[in-house]
Amino acid sequence: MMAPMNPTPISLYGISNCDTVKKARAWLAAHGLDCPFHDFKKQGVPEKELDAWIKSLGWELLVNTRGTTWRKLEEATRAAVTDPASARALMLAHPSVIKRPVVQWADGRLTVGFDPTTWEARLG
Repeated sequence: MMAPMNPTPISLYGISNCDTVKKARAWLAAHGLDCPFHDFKKQGVPEKELDAWIKSLGWELLVNTRGTTWRKLEEATRAAVTDPASARALMLAHPSVIKRPVVQWADGRLTVGFDPTTWEARLG
């Protein structure tokens, strides 16, 4: 079922070569949702949005401690990520450490990661 287009677009943030982001973008396109995509590698991490994400979601959800980028960091660097400020600095320095995709839905709510079932429910 095709969802009606919302007047406020859905915004998708991530890295274009990330498999999860590719799946999310394909899912959105299959549901007739054309949304702006912000690529961290090409456009950088938008600081204003990052601050809002940390405030809304918490830095712990945003820092992907299971990913390759995190595992490749020096132990001292990983150990130094203990609060919003240190996590913010890490995410700005290493955009690949941000769990992807970050989605700002038309209603302003945020989600992290891709789950087709949850996304289907969001479109209601």
